[in-house]
Amino acid sequence: MAANYWESTQRRYWQFTKDELAQLRENLEEEEQSLVQMFPLPQWRHLSIYFNQQLHRLAKRLNCRQQAVATAQLYIKRFYCKVEIRRTNPYLVLTTALYLACKMEECPQHIRIVVQEARTMYSDLLTVDTSRLGECEFFLISEMSSHLIVHQPYRTLTQLQTEFALSQEEISLALSVINDHYMTDLPLHYPPHIVALTAILLSLVLRPNSVSATPAAGMAAAASVLAQAQGRQQQFGMGGGGGSGIASGQTTPGAGPPPTTGGGGGMSEKEKQQGERVGKVQRFAQFLAESNVDIEGMVDCTQELISFYECHEQYNDKMTREQINRFIKARALDRP
Repeated sequence: MAANYWESTQRRYWQFTKDELAQLRENLEEEEQSLVQMFPLPQWRHLSIYFNQQLHRLAKRLNCRQQAVATAQLYIKRFYCKVEIRRTNPYLVLTTALYLACKMEECPQHIRIVVQEARTMYSDLLTVDTSRLGECEFFLISEMSSHLIVHQPYRTLTQLQTEFALSQEEISLALSVINDHYMTDLPLHYPPHIVALTAILLSLVLRPNSVSATPAAGMAAAASVLAQAQGRQQQFGMGGGGGSGIASGQTTPGAGPPPTTGGGGGMSEKEKQQGERVGKVQRFAQFLAESNVDIEGMVDCTQELISFYECHEQYNDKMTREQINRFIKARALDRP
């Protein structure tokens, strides 16, 4: 087991560029051209949204931890990088992925209970018993080359929440962003700390109760912060005095106090909160500037998340479910 992400199988074998991932999926479809033409499916984002919903339904029945659900989502993504989805019963795959993830995250579920709950949820789409679930478990492990350790962004968020004085509201929003990123391809593209830092940034610039908290406004604000940090980072790099940031374990932002709002001692509560938010954003930008964090990666993560939220608005649950169920029934994948 690699305690360090940089030495892990996740970094060595399961991080792809966008072109590499697209090529993997294209190769799978070329190998099964007749199936692909016969059974069209929604885009991968919509499939991921659907799988996420089904996993959470099953996890709720089993009382699973969120980290196990996140690990299961990454297992599903890895597995479907190697196996064409139309060759499988996705309900069996996601049930098995959650069962395996619970083992790896040290919150194991008894196989008979998992089978019982899966039968209840998918009575007309999945015929499953303990032997079939066990067989699928070995299939998943084999296709993932036994690379089962997953490094999550949650740990980085926990480590940095005190350093950036994140409020409970900001922590909750950052956690929500991290949970949502598992419905994108970001876990297959970037290290977990890049995702966590992007989630923190979005939690600082997106205010859930603000009328200006739109994807476009959030993207503009985040882009401004990252551009500022990147400019400073380049200055530090040219001067040879840049800090090593996360790579060396340094997490102290080291920025000055937040700017005043200028009106003497009679600031309203709203003005104080705004001043605190501005100060947090400035400290965060300073932290990025003094570290060797991949800011271009954070820019891409931000764009992908904003794009995902816009895509989510076009998601059609009924159509996605029907297209999946159609090939399961037509290919008799609901039978033993």
